[in-house]
Amino acid sequence: MSENHAFGVDVGGSGIKGAVVDLDTGEFVGDRIKILTPRPATPDAVAETIVEILDRAGWAGPVGVTLPSVVRDQTAHLAANIDPSWVDTDCAGLFARHLPGREVCVLNDADAAGLAEARYGDERARAGSVVLLTFGTGIGSALLHDGELFPNTEFGHLIVDGKEAEHLASAAVKERKELSYPKWAKRVTKVLRAYEDLLWPTLFIVGGGISRKGHKWVPLLENRTPVVQAKLRNTAGIVGAAMAADQGLRP
Repeated sequence: MSENHAFGVDVGGSGIKGAVVDLDTGEFVGDRIKILTPRPATPDAVAETIVEILDRAGWAGPVGVTLPSVVRDQTAHLAANIDPSWVDTDCAGLFARHLPGREVCVLNDADAAGLAEARYGDERARAGSVVLLTFGTGIGSALLHDGELFPNTEFGHLIVDGKEAEHLASAAVKERKELSYPKWAKRVTKVLRAYEDLLWPTLFIVGGGISRKGHKWVPLLENRTPVVQAKLRNTAGIVGAAMAADQGLRP
């Protein structure tokens, strides 16, 4: 493998996906490998699935892994869409058991996406204060300044109009309440304005599955900060994980 290649794994609630990433381009080298997330998605079960993905890929080098969790000092502190037994899991110890002698870097999934978008996405994401938001079941977030990550932000839990932001304006709320794009965009605008008042960012990047239809709602937003659609979309987690492996990044 080229020294400009690295391996990333993105752990999600429904699937665990991994691929070799060309760090010069941010593109996959070969096919992405996906295995359904085990039930229950305990730490050992997820680790065993990651081992299977690496075996299928024939990859023996460092690995980056994203989790839907706050990850601090390589310890998972939350469990979103995975088994509650992840809370307070020592990820370094977990992967030392399952991948002995292998360098493994674990980070939050939205943080990984933010790193990837800053490097390979809109060039404006490389300078200033940038907030990436993923709209899905909740609202994931990543905060970067001049391309450097401030890890483990949880902006989806900020209280806006008496509710957590993700309870007001996640993609899941739009679907559950059957909101039109104009009505949902007004909710998203409220959330973005709250973030603006706290952070004064230079750019918002919006991701998640609903960003594929960004043309239907991004132009309707009324906040003052420019908003752009994420470019890497569903590859960003894997790419950001590979970047973390390459850089030895361990939040």
